Amino acid sequence: MKILVTGGAGFIASHIVDGYVAAGHDVVVIDDLSSGRRENVNPKARFVQLDVQDPAVGDVFDREQPEVLNHHAAQMDVRRSVADPIYDARVNIIGLLNLMEHGRRNGLRRVIFASSGGTVYGEQETFPAPESHPLAPVSPYGVAKLASERYLFYYATEHRIPYLACRYANVYGPRQNPHGEAGVVAIFTEKLLRGEQPIINGDGKQTRDYVFVGDLVRANLAALATEPVGALNFGTGIETDVNTLYRHLVPLCGSHAPEQHGPAKPGEQRRSVIDASAAARVLGWRPQVALAEGLRQTVEWFRARKL
Repeated sequence: MKILVTGGAGFIASHIVDGYVAAGHDVVVIDDLSSGRRENVNPKARFVQLDVQDPAVGDVFDREQPEVLNHHAAQMDVRRSVADPIYDARVNIIGLLNLMEHGRRNGLRRVIFASSGGTVYGEQETFPAPESHPLAPVSPYGVAKLASERYLFYYATEHRIPYLACRYANVYGPRQNPHGEAGVVAIFTEKLLRGEQPIINGDGKQTRDYVFVGDLVRANLAALATEPVGALNFGTGIETDVNTLYRHLVPLCGSHAPEQHGPAKPGEQRRSVIDASAAARVLGWRPQVALAEGLRQTVEWFRARKL
């Protein structure tokens, strides 16, 4: 298949590009390199440095005629979305619409979209949360992800372009950026390898569902083999608190840094874990990489990069 991957120089999507290329697909990458790295892009993929809001996206669709759009480019900083919701909406909503309008005019057949299981549900009522859980995002970022899902439903019904909205849990793994709005795994790992003291926000008992990036590559490959319309969760269904995560990472990093706690982050979600049983039924997908093994691989990548 001819696949256009947006954000393909970033953490998650660059791994997906590698998976698509290895499977023999023809891949084109769009990324503005605002947070992604050029060296992450698979050399067998064609790369275009471009913002998804740019009208020149139309030239890419005209030239490449992709069958599939895998859309991972995003403004991903929840805190920035709160500070500047207009900017967040421009990137995450207008950017999607720019892609979809050019896509529908050029015969686009399918969309795979990176949504967020960690934000579209808001403060959870059920643990783990299924796709039927009430949708109550409490940040502009979460609102934009949910709005994007609704727009994709419109394009599916009006223009017959099927879509899968992948509601990811908290993703971690090699290539994750430890700066900015990064995952706690990347932040802790880099600090521990540098001999610095990480700070755990609050009591450290806040939980997340940590899913390894390699498992999501398999999900995005499986998504090519079917045409579901709607959203699916992709997570482990297992809650891990920050203190436990820290205790895993300290020995892996060869550190003896004690747990040190700081002030709680205002408004931080207390518990987040999602039910991915529907993905098992629809796609045959289940997470395969246990947390201990995924953390080991992640630490080894950060260690090799540091040397």
